[in-house]
Amino acid sequence: MARNILKKLRKGYLLIFLIPSLTIITVFFLFPVILTFLIGLTSMDYTFRWDWIGLGNYIYILKDRWAAKILSNTLFYVFTTLIFFNVGLALLVSIMTVHINERVGSAFRTLWLLPRITPSTVYALLWLWASRGEETALFNWVLSSIGIQSVDWRLTQPWLLVILVNGFIGVSFGMIIFTAALKSIPEDYIRAASVDGASTLQIIRHVELPLIRWPIMFVTAYQTLSLLTSYEYILLVTDGGPGLFTTEVWALYSYHLAFVQYGGIVKFGYGAALATILVIIGLIMSIIYWKVFRFKELMLEPKIEV
Repeated sequence: MARNILKKLRKGYLLIFLIPSLTIITVFFLFPVILTFLIGLTSMDYTFRWDWIGLGNYIYILKDRWAAKILSNTLFYVFTTLIFFNVGLALLVSIMTVHINERVGSAFRTLWLLPRITPSTVYALLWLWASRGEETALFNWVLSSIGIQSVDWRLTQPWLLVILVNGFIGVSFGMIIFTAALKSIPEDYIRAASVDGASTLQIIRHVELPLIRWPIMFVTAYQTLSLLTSYEYILLVTDGGPGLFTTEVWALYSYHLAFVQYGGIVKFGYGAALATILVIIGLIMSIIYWKVFRFKELMLEPKIEV
């Protein structure tokens, strides 16, 4: 009886400590989501009048001739950047830098963090400078040195440029998580595998990767949701072009309609409806990842009390 009372008191104290986090989530997430949904039910423009039209904006999304293209752009951008950079390259960089000299590996990881701490505009301008169409531009200078003709990367390879710009930023997050996970593996496991004759590749494949399964799944889920809502570097590098919606993603489309005037027309209501759809997609992806990756197992209490 006394033990049950103590457990209840402990849970009560834990809830008190959760109040600041719950307050932040409510004010900065739940309230904006509700407000966005409500605005999506109106035809609000720059006059900020709440003219209710019900599901009119959502019905128009189904009729929008560009919605399908922009959705396919978004899925292509998210999963290509995720697989090749935010998870794939991040994991590769982490494994390589952990298995070389510690000082060299730390220095390499530190250099890779520079894009993350560089102001967005400066970082984007560096990529635009390097990818210019002139022969003296960095990328074309490298290509010309091996006999390849110069190209204007922004016009001819916009998706490659967008994915590279976002990918090199995204690698840093996964790199930090994976490196910390790899360094937390008990040394005894590595030594035991070495004594059994395992090579470095075999240790990576059969010891390290299985032991960091949860961090890999977490980074995959987190970066998927992050990429779904990201548009900053696409805005700075291509602004959805070149041409008509070539590199436009869903979040950027919502931003353009809500905050950038086309012929003096600002569609706050329609932009909010698009943003609400993005929230729904994010929730669906979260549920899928929760089920497929079995994140609930991480929340279970240990069966053996310590």
